[in-house]
Amino acid sequence: MNTILRKSVLGIAGLAFAGGVVGGPIAAHTSGHHTVDARPVAVVQTDKPDTGKLIPHGTQGAQSRIELNDEQVANVKAIIAATKKSGMDERAAVIAIATSLQESKLENLGHLGDANDHDSLGLFQQRPSSGWGTPEQITDPEYSTMAFLKGLKQVDGWQDMPLTDAAQTVQVSAYPDAYAQWEQQAADLVAQYWNS
Repeated sequence: MNTILRKSVLGIAGLAFAGGVVGGPIAAHTSGHHTVDARPVAVVQTDKPDTGKLIPHGTQGAQSRIELNDEQVANVKAIIAATKKSGMDERAAVIAIATSLQESKLENLGHLGDANDHDSLGLFQQRPSSGWGTPEQITDPEYSTMAFLKGLKQVDGWQDMPLTDAAQTVQVSAYPDAYAQWEQQAADLVAQYWNS
């Protein structure tokens, strides 16, 4: 997809795209003095997956993070529901969500006209011409997630691979290392929504 047009279509301020790869984490800039409350805080999570298990190899490289709107959160929940329906675990959901973060920023993209990368559609930018399904199927979050997970299941040893290798084996992207930057946010989202 033409990345300059993709930036305007997705409307994500503060992200610089270079061939679909985000240049790095979003940095908040403030002017003047900023006071931080440095008192220790204890956080207790119950009934949530251990993020250490969700990222077995640790994150690779700089991590990116975006704020999610209601539609994007609904798509996270749809990916998690489809992962559960497929009988796969939290790690599979992390890989799927990180892939969707890279491919569409968790937005269920329809045809973007001249801004489209070939005929890529949906959360995972799957292509009807490559056999992923019809445009209607690919833009259905459950279907597109199940199609991605079906591909992931066919990758020998995906459970033990670094996220970016597992995602790349399914997606065959021109930017194979780009998925890694979303691993921490994907793990955090799975930890937050897996049991909700």
